[in-house]
Amino acid sequence: MREGQRRRLTSERRPRSDRSSQELAADDVDCPEKYGGGRGDEAEDVVFPTSTEQPTRLAMAQDKKTIPNGIKFLFGGLAGMGATCFVQPLDLVKNRMQVATSKEHKTSYHVIRHVIKSEGFTALYSGLSAGLLRQATYTTTRLGIYTWLFEKASGPSGEPPNFLVKAVLGMTAGVAGAFVGTPAEVSLIRMTSDGRLPLAERRNYKNVFDALLRMAREEGVFTLWRGAIPTMGRAMVVNAAQLASYSQAKQALLGTGYFRENIFLHFCASMISGLVTTAASMPVDIAKTRIQNMKIIDGKPEYKGALDVLGKVIRNEGFFSLWKGFTPYYMRLGPHTVLTFIFLEQMNLVYKKHVLGDSAAKGGGL
Repeated sequence: MREGQRRRLTSERRPRSDRSSQELAADDVDCPEKYGGGRGDEAEDVVFPTSTEQPTRLAMAQDKKTIPNGIKFLFGGLAGMGATCFVQPLDLVKNRMQVATSKEHKTSYHVIRHVIKSEGFTALYSGLSAGLLRQATYTTTRLGIYTWLFEKASGPSGEPPNFLVKAVLGMTAGVAGAFVGTPAEVSLIRMTSDGRLPLAERRNYKNVFDALLRMAREEGVFTLWRGAIPTMGRAMVVNAAQLASYSQAKQALLGTGYFRENIFLHFCASMISGLVTTAASMPVDIAKTRIQNMKIIDGKPEYKGALDVLGKVIRNEGFFSLWKGFTPYYMRLGPHTVLTFIFLEQMNLVYKKHVLGDSAAKGGGL
């Protein structure tokens, strides 16, 4: 054994603090790669910066710019509002089927034909102002909070959180958004369902602001939050299913090797997410819809709560009536999910490339 190797092996058995300065100097000369000066790629990871120098990777992580939270909230609302402009007629069909009795409309086609025949084609867009306000409040809050929490929960190298964490993030964001958006939700349900009532019983709200003012004046301010609990419960289910399943589906599709980060990937992941969300949330959604549309008869509400709605629906209309309006619900939720996430991803991507100057950006961050 060479003298240098023998000296290094002997000295390494003792703590560095107990060794003489001559031994330390000899050790450093014999084994320079230990401190970044020798062979191998591992030397790049062991660089000791001076007091005025920071590690390159840490500096890059610190210098990496992200989308401001205010912009995330704005993009979330704009994405939802853009999608609503396309799917509002489907929202109307879904709401009318959910509040209808078993003797009324049996299919989506019957609803659409009846609306056009009795109210005119433009009636399919009844409640559009309420739908836009709902997106401006509910979707802005939930997607803004979700993208912010998603970023905080991601690993230091940008790896996404696991499925359970995504579900918790989705539920948290959904509850917050639902509470903020309940007044617009109540207005939307009433405005889209008004046309099915006899002329003498219609509320005839002019727009969402007229609806909000009249409800507060005629029925009390707390009417604006009628059905808030089932709305928040629905939001927990929808967001846990929608946001988490979207991220999970996106990862799974990328893992197959057949997809890349582009609009087609976002479309496929959104359709999968919409199907999962529809199946999971419909029973809660029908309870929410009927509570928000109910009238007070002789001082008594039609329903005592969400469980009362579900019990009466099952007893009077059958168990599978809890999924009444599945087709328009998915036809509305599927495209709405697709359009919302595509709009959101593309706005995030454009902002990263052209405002933050990140030319390597590929995904929108969900």
